Amino acid sequence: MTAFPVMEYFYSIQGEGVYTGQSAFFIRLGGCDVGCVWCDVKDSWDADKHPLKSIDFLLAEALKYASRILILTGGEPAMYDLTEITKAFKDQGFQVHIETSGAYELKGHFDWVTFSPKKFKAPIASAAALANELKIVVFNKSDIVWAEAHQKMVPNTCKLYLQPEWDKRAVTEKLIFDYVLQNPKWYISLQTHKYLGVD
Repeated sequence: MTAFPVMEYFYSIQGEGVYTGQSAFFIRLGGCDVGCVWCDVKDSWDADKHPLKSIDFLLAEALKYASRILILTGGEPAMYDLTEITKAFKDQGFQVHIETSGAYELKGHFDWVTFSPKKFKAPIASAAALANELKIVVFNKSDIVWAEAHQKMVPNTCKLYLQPEWDKRAVTEKLIFDYVLQNPKWYISLQTHKYLGVD
């Protein structure tokens, strides 16, 4: 059975976006070539640093917990064909989410797609078209304009989120707050888990 390089897996609370506050099982896959300078999980970039874990192993770990939400994150999980792992989890009653930059075609069975494009590697249209939520990390004022450009790539039903970059939040939270007041289609996403002191 297929195995993936896994940086970590854990049971926690989703801290961002539509599902903020809900419990979920997270699998953080190793491997990413997007290269965000402010990435808070740079250890995930080199897939060769992380042990291969089988789908059976990961599913058995997830079934130890009460939630039936799986969140595939990274790194960039869409670098891999996720068809087999997503089917295995869905067959066990899981709702399958993915967090992706949209730089790769999505291969798998997903119930929720968080599309978080990055300036360091352009997203592709087919990934953006599957987005349930668009989440833009705001590092400076120009990111708002960039967010508006990517809004045009997603379906009309897609939820729109602006999220302050954690280390710049003292500046960007006010910027985002003022923007959302004037643009009510957009919402504010905060990294709740970081405010709670939970990684």
